[in-house]
Amino acid sequence: MRFAAITLSLAALLGLAIVTGGAAAAWVALAFVTLFAAGMDRIAALAAPDAPAGAEFPAGTGLSALLGMVHVPLLYGGALALAARPVSADALALFVALALFLGQVSNSNAHELIHRGDRRLRALGVAVYVTLLFGHHVSAHRRVHHVWAATDRDPNSARPGEGFWHFAPRAWWGSYLAGRRAETALRRGRGVHPYRVYAAGSVASLACVWAIGGGTALAWYVGLCVYAQLQLLLSDYVQHYGLRRARRADGSWAPVGPAHSWNAPHGFTSGLMLNAPRHSDHHAHPGRAYPGLRLDREMMPMLPYALPVMAVIALVPPLWRRVMDRRVRAWSAPHASGTGGPGRFPVAPGSATIGP
Repeated sequence: MRFAAITLSLAALLGLAIVTGGAAAAWVALAFVTLFAAGMDRIAALAAPDAPAGAEFPAGTGLSALLGMVHVPLLYGGALALAARPVSADALALFVALALFLGQVSNSNAHELIHRGDRRLRALGVAVYVTLLFGHHVSAHRRVHHVWAATDRDPNSARPGEGFWHFAPRAWWGSYLAGRRAETALRRGRGVHPYRVYAAGSVASLACVWAIGGGTALAWYVGLCVYAQLQLLLSDYVQHYGLRRARRADGSWAPVGPAHSWNAPHGFTSGLMLNAPRHSDHHAHPGRAYPGLRLDREMMPMLPYALPVMAVIALVPPLWRRVMDRRVRAWSAPHASGTGGPGRFPVAPGSATIGP
């Protein structure tokens, strides 16, 4: 109920703003996803406890599928609605609110879907990323990031001292190339290459928007996609900044463990992002449904503020380094073994590779 209430409330406000053309709903949606979310995160009592071990969450799958379908009318309808009104403060409020939904809710939900075993759910997750013109992230995330996270072989793991504006283009292009190489090596010429699917879907999306709404709608659409991609890159940057796995004597890397991702316990934005801030447990158990992701403050590094707040700080590299570099050093020294140590969150066997 917590996940549904938060995500669907924002979706409803955005849908109302698109359908009615009213400015009030757009401003309320923007306030909801920024000021209200930040305020609710400060109420410690709202932080959700860990789910019972072994619990199943069938309703979580239904909500994830619903959010995947809601994404389409909000993205395309939003671009067309923005094209139909003059550029103004009201239009910009709708644009930013929509982009924040796409970056924080749609992205987190698509990330959840591409890890599901059901092919239909995975296809829905792929469709969400493709409509955001970011289809290659599916391959890069599953074939590269989950294998090489917290090493220099992963383009989406920020290096110690690396600023976001240096990281972002390196991660975008590096993940594109690394994902393509991984998919090519996996298929060895057999079957349709996923990158062809991503490219075809992106071209089709651009063509549909242009055909229906013209160049103005296309410009708004591309703007929404770029803003959403920026938030995804910010999420990767914040959640892996400076953390590195140990190198073994034989040159191999220690397994991914709880110590290799930054986490945030804040209840409201965790609900908004389907527990994406519980990132360590996701890497240890990629197939675990989002309501079941868990936290351990002793074994997992914690961000000082909620994930969206940290993303804003990351936009100013000197401020980011002032906040985070000493935390990276303090955490990395006692966890240099790279395994995360014994406890409730052992590394899951086989978690370093993700199957097709």
